[in-house]
Amino acid sequence: MPRGFFLTFEGLDGSGKSTQLRKLHEWLVRSGEDVVTTRQPGGTQLGDRIRSLLLDSRRTSLDPRAELGLMFSDRAQVIAEVIRPALDRGAIVLCDRYTDSTEAYQGAGRELGSARVLALHHELCGLDPDLTLLLLPDFDASLARARHRNQSAVAVTGKDENRFESLDTAFFRRVYDQYRAIAQREPLRVVAIEGDAGVEAVHRRILSIVEERLNQHRAS
Repeated sequence: MPRGFFLTFEGLDGSGKSTQLRKLHEWLVRSGEDVVTTRQPGGTQLGDRIRSLLLDSRRTSLDPRAELGLMFSDRAQVIAEVIRPALDRGAIVLCDRYTDSTEAYQGAGRELGSARVLALHHELCGLDPDLTLLLLPDFDASLARARHRNQSAVAVTGKDENRFESLDTAFFRRVYDQYRAIAQREPLRVVAIEGDAGVEAVHRRILSIVEERLNQHRAS
C-alpha cells in the first residue's frame, strides 16, 4: 500500500490555522478520503498531559530547555502512536503544529537556536511533512485575535492555556520572523499564505494547493 500524505498547519495563534485545518478535514472526508487529525502538543493520552504542563499560564518557572524537551517527548509519542500508523495504512494526516513551531517558538522565541531544534528533530522524529501550510496574516491582528480568543476560552471553559500568549510582543516577532525564514529555506515543502483574505478565500486556496500536491504524491 502506498504511504499516506502528511500535512502540517503552522502559524501564530490567531492566524486561523485551526479553522483551516478543520475545514480541510471536512472537505477531505466528504471526498471519501481516510483522514486523521492530530495536534502538537497533544494528540495522545501522554501528549495531553504534556500539553497541560506546557500551556498552563500558572507554570511560569519552566526552563526553556525543559520546554524544548517536553515538546519533543510529546512529538515522538504522537509519531509512534498516531502519525506513522496512519501513514502506513495510506491515510492523510493533518497535524496542527509540528517541528516548525518548535523552531519558531523555542528556537527563535526562546532563543535556543535552530540548530539545536533541528538536531533533536533528526534524532527523535525522523519524519518530515510532505506539505506545510504556513498562515501569515498581519502580525498585530493575529496576535490580538489570539489573546482575545484565549481570554474568552478561559471564561467559557475554565481551562487556561495562555502561557505563551502572556509573553511580550518581541517574543512573537521573533517567532513570526523565524516562520518566514523557514518558508524561505524550504520553499518546496512550505507554502506561505499571507494576508487577511478571509476564511473562505484562504480555504479555496488551500484546496487548490492540496489537490495539486496530493495528485503529485499519488502519481510518484
